[in-house]
Amino acid sequence: MQVIPIASGKGGVGKTLVSANLAIALAQAGKRVVLADMDLGGSNLHIVLGMTGLKGGIGSFINNPDVSFKSIIYKTDYKNLLFIPGDSEIPGMANLKASQKRKLLKNLFALDCDYLIMDLGAGTNYNTIDLFLASGQGIIVTMPALTATLNAYIFIKHSIFRIMDTSFRRKTVAREHIDRLREDSSAIQKVYIPKFIEVIRKEDPESYERFMEKIKNFSPLLIMNMIEDPRQAGIAGKLRKSCREYLGLDIEHLGVLYRDDLQTVALNSRLPIIIYKPQSVLSQAFYRISEKLLMDYRHDTNPDEDYFDESYMNAEIEAQADFSAKIQSMEELLHSGALTSADMIDIIKTQQIELNEMKKENTLLKSKIVKAANAGYKF
Repeated sequence: MQVIPIASGKGGVGKTLVSANLAIALAQAGKRVVLADMDLGGSNLHIVLGMTGLKGGIGSFINNPDVSFKSIIYKTDYKNLLFIPGDSEIPGMANLKASQKRKLLKNLFALDCDYLIMDLGAGTNYNTIDLFLASGQGIIVTMPALTATLNAYIFIKHSIFRIMDTSFRRKTVAREHIDRLREDSSAIQKVYIPKFIEVIRKEDPESYERFMEKIKNFSPLLIMNMIEDPRQAGIAGKLRKSCREYLGLDIEHLGVLYRDDLQTVALNSRLPIIIYKPQSVLSQAFYRISEKLLMDYRHDTNPDEDYFDESYMNAEIEAQADFSAKIQSMEELLHSGALTSADMIDIIKTQQIELNEMKKENTLLKSKIVKAANAGYKF
C-alpha cells in the first residue's frame, strides 16, 4: 500500500478537491483506493464526493469502543474507491491523543488497498504534521499567493523540526540545543537548519545519525494549484530555493493545476470535476498527476539535483501546454455560441479583480518581509 497524505500550510488552496480528484483518477486506473478524511476539525470531503446520510466516521471510531473500524469504511459511487469520513462535529477531534493517533494509524495501515490517500487538515499542529510524516512522500498543495507559498514553506520547516523531535532523545546535547531554541521564539524563527544540523553532527554524532536516517526518507511533493497563467508556475521554483537554502531539503514538483470556475459548478452539483467534466483542462491535469504517482518512479531511486530540476522544467512546460488548451477551449465555446462576448468580459473582469487583490496582498506581505529581514529574521 502506498500512503499519500495531502496537506497545505493554509486553508483555501484546494487541498480537499485535489484529494478527491486524485483518488478517483487512481481508482479509474484500476487501483484499489481508500480515501480518508483526516481533516478532523473540519471534515467536508463527503460533500465533494456527494455522500450523505453517513452514520459515523473516524470520530465515532475513536470515541466509541463499540464502533469497529470496518463499519466506518463506506462504498462510493466510484468503482475501486472506498471512503472513510472524519466526523468534525464531535468536539475535540482535531486534538487527538497519542494513543488515539496510534490506534487510528494502526487500522489505516492494515487496510487492504493499493493507495491510501489522507486528506489532512490545514496548518501546522502536531497531529497534522505527524500524519503527514506517516509517509515519506506526502503532497503539499499550495497556490501562487505569497501567503500560501510562505505557509507551505513553514509547513515543511515544522515537519523537519518534528523529525528532530523524534530523533533527539532526552538528556542528549542535541535535545538541549533544540530545547534552548524553543525557549526563544525569535531564535527558532531565525535558525538556519543546515548550520544547526552541522553543529549537532560535531557535538552529538549519535543524534545526528538518527536524524539523518529519518530525514533521508522525507521527500515531499508539491502541487501548485489555482494558477492563472504560465508565469505563475515559476513561483514554485522560489519555494524550492528557500527550502534548499534554509532547510537543506529539495522538493519535487508534481504538477500544476489551473483555476477553473467549473470546479465550483461541479462542487455545487456534488461531483468532483474529474467526473463532472473529464475532458476539461483541469481534469486532464489531475490525470497527468495521477499517472506520475502510478509510475512510482522514485521507489527504488536516490534522486539527484538533475532529477528535481527536471520536475520543475516539466511543470513549466505543462503549464504552458495547459494554458494553450484553456485558451483554445474558450475560443471554441465563443465560436459555438455557448460562451458569449459578455460572458468572456465577465470572466476577464473577475480574474482582474482577483489578480488586483493578490497584488495588494503581495505588496503588504513584501513590506512585512523587508521589515523582518532588516530585523535579522530568516525564513
